[in-house]
Amino acid sequence: MSKPAARERRDRTVGYIQFQPEFGEVKKNLDKAEEFIRSVPDADLLVLPELITTGYEFLDRDEVARYAEPFNGGPTARRMAKLAREFKTTLVIGFPEKDTRHNRLFNSCILVTPDGMAHVYRKIHLFDREKELFDRAHNQPPVIVTPAGRIGLMICFDWLFPETARLLALSGAEIIAHPSDLVLKFCQRAMFARSVENGVFTITCNRIGREDRVGRTLMFTGASQILSPRGDLLASAPEDQEHVGLATIDLNAADDKMITPHNHRINDRRTDLYRPLLSS
Repeated sequence: MSKPAARERRDRTVGYIQFQPEFGEVKKNLDKAEEFIRSVPDADLLVLPELITTGYEFLDRDEVARYAEPFNGGPTARRMAKLAREFKTTLVIGFPEKDTRHNRLFNSCILVTPDGMAHVYRKIHLFDREKELFDRAHNQPPVIVTPAGRIGLMICFDWLFPETARLLALSGAEIIAHPSDLVLKFCQRAMFARSVENGVFTITCNRIGREDRVGRTLMFTGASQILSPRGDLLASAPEDQEHVGLATIDLNAADDKMITPHNHRINDRRTDLYRPLLSS
């Protein structure tokens, strides 16, 4: 009996860009992001940190409003669209978003495809003072079909809620892009579980440095990483240095949800017993 034909590999080069922004220096931060992007012209997907265009520790909501921009047509979207077209790559970057129609402010990330098309995700799990600064979004995290693969989006503190990554996996994500400004020490280890339990690649892109703006010091933990669907560490960054990490991945690994010959990550769920999760 002949063996089934091997699946053709679907290799992609994916990466993160870990760096330290200067608070409020949007143009300078975008210039720096562009310099890093230009240093890896052959990447299919690059993920940058949360709120990297402005910095993180806003004084108040009025300050957020001064720096926030629309996701489509703002300076971040225009710059990323230009670079995505030039390098035929997909880019994900975090920024403060202004929804002028409804007078709302969101902690958002934008995904731009190689044709310059922009997609936005607005953070649904707000961390600490973010609850005072941003509006809580009500959109389900999206999965976007790109030449780099089917990419699901989540932002920073979304990691604490396993439902976020599971929603993305159930929606077909092969890669979860995870822009972050992490200050707690748990996330990088927790993302091992998010990768393995869902059978997806995860790219957590964190920033480095410190901010002292509201009577406290925040130290960002760096350690950006790329994990495989089986939890293999494919690339990792130091905790306190700017760093570009790349990995070549085969997207087929994310479409194979078998974890043993007899166990399927999705089909083996006992959803008949999970109903209390929906009512609690």
